[in-house]
Amino acid sequence: MGVRNARRQELRRLEAKSLDARFLTEIQQGLSCSPFEAEAVLQVVKEVYFPFLEQVESAPSVPGKLTVIGVCADEPAGKPIAACTKRVVWLTLHRGATDDQLLRLKGAAAFRQARIPDLCQEALSQGVLLTREDLAYRIFTDGTRTISRDLAALRQQQPEVPLPLRSTVHDIGPLLTHRVQIVRLALEGKTMTQICQIMRHSPAAVANYLQTFTRVAQLAERQLQASQIAFLLQRGRALIERYLELLEECRQNPGYDYQLKELLAAGSVSAKKKRAREGRQ
Repeated sequence: MGVRNARRQELRRLEAKSLDARFLTEIQQGLSCSPFEAEAVLQVVKEVYFPFLEQVESAPSVPGKLTVIGVCADEPAGKPIAACTKRVVWLTLHRGATDDQLLRLKGAAAFRQARIPDLCQEALSQGVLLTREDLAYRIFTDGTRTISRDLAALRQQQPEVPLPLRSTVHDIGPLLTHRVQIVRLALEGKTMTQICQIMRHSPAAVANYLQTFTRVAQLAERQLQASQIAFLLQRGRALIERYLELLEECRQNPGYDYQLKELLAAGSVSAKKKRAREGRQ
């Protein structure tokens, strides 16, 4: 059994987030090609089209913006990065005079910590979850240790608002998933607008997390175990277990129980409307 090389694995994950890697994944999954065949197609495309593409003038980039290739937000935990679907996102790194003043007065660390939350949310709104490595090597060109210190500082400043990183959203890391906190806010009676403001999430993302929670509640009523629910919903078991703990809290808290019934009722109405649309089609 070989010894894991963390540095080598990190480099492989970064290599899997390139245009070439994205093209290879699309070809292999879309056309059922082998890795060898996909690589051959990529080389032909480069030979035929790249000489002409280099002659075409590209549009000038917007100041302060950069493009990053990241893993799509709906890709599950445990799936190899090379096999995940990727997407190109536009991110705002530098906001102009505001960031110039921040850098001059407080330094690079304060600048990074001010931009990381917005960058993560901006990527998520375009359907991508950033990683610590993305922030370190593709955006700020710093080491992962530096970014880890920044993330720790942000967690200390706002412990109730976890960042939408791939590690927190898909329970890959040790942090409390932000999805549990979103559901808890809904059970406390917060509106969609309030949850989006508190958690810095889009309405579509919040609605998706609440829908998953209601599905867990419905399946739990049928006496299904956590492992069975995780398998059916294609979610991590750790997340399902946290949701089940929330359901137990609902039984003991009348306020939570009322909001849970409201969520279940809204979910039932949405499901009926979806079935009706599918029936008309």
